Amino acid sequence: MKAIICTEYGPPEVLQLAEVEKPAPQDNQVLIKIHATTVAAAEVMERRGASVVGRIILGFRKPRKRFRILGLELAGEIEAVGRAVQRFRPGDQVYGFTGFRLGAYAEYTCLPEKGSLALKPVNLTYEEAAAVADGASTALYFLREKAHLQRGQKVLIYGASGSIGTFAVQLAKYFGADVTGVCSTTHVELVKSLGADRMVDYTREDFTKSGERYDIIFDTVGKSSFSRCKDSLTKNGCYLVTNGTLLTNFARTLWSSLIGGKRFVFGLSIEKTEALVFLKELIEVGQIKPVIDRCYPLEQIVEAHRYVDTGHKQGNVVITV
Repeated sequence: MKAIICTEYGPPEVLQLAEVEKPAPQDNQVLIKIHATTVAAAEVMERRGASVVGRIILGFRKPRKRFRILGLELAGEIEAVGRAVQRFRPGDQVYGFTGFRLGAYAEYTCLPEKGSLALKPVNLTYEEAAAVADGASTALYFLREKAHLQRGQKVLIYGASGSIGTFAVQLAKYFGADVTGVCSTTHVELVKSLGADRMVDYTREDFTKSGERYDIIFDTVGKSSFSRCKDSLTKNGCYLVTNGTLLTNFARTLWSSLIGGKRFVFGLSIEKTEALVFLKELIEVGQIKPVIDRCYPLEQIVEAHRYVDTGHKQGNVVITV
């Protein structure tokens, strides 16, 4: 089968199209024929070897053999199932998240039946479904599970035009929040169309100097800081962050818990099955939708990574396999 392999860390050019052996499912696994995957910030970091934790998992000097095929999000069709599989059957159209297995930059992959996998929304294409799996489930995890978002709360989404941010805006509105989106000038209209009540163009104004207070500030892109934002939080508000080093995040969480009131909150959303089922229901009734910036064929994965490297994408960049 065709796959994109990464044998060393570096720029987009380290990604190479190759022929590799087609996997076979174990008793508890399904074999998925992948129709679409994505390029997000996580894959860019993996390709660069930018994270210490990432290198501990993937390999210090270069990616270990088992991790040479990157890719976290996928949508496709189940081609075969292992003998013990009961949730799925051949022909099922699914979408999911590979997690620490990676492997979505290929024509086929195997995932456990109990992995982060669900039937795809019937009203989405494979390309659209692939764009939902990680970004939407991550936004849901932080807003619902970590911040315990309540109706009527004021929420600010920093990076509101990105893959997580576009879903965070829509989900916050679904849960009844008053939503402020922060993005650049070129993306303001997009974020408005997703339901944001008000906008802040960070190229023209600094939301921390407006005097507004928010119950939740959700930084989806790692461009702000708790120390800079804490004065913009309500007395018991929380600051959510999706990235940063584990040691630093633990220290900030501990410090905020000791001083009481305003909280620094981070986490890692790995198990996504329940979230994918929940999101499928929302999508099928028209409550949320994916935003796709560009689509590239698998053979143009280098160009796709170059584009994501610019930091100017809106929503998701999708790869058709």
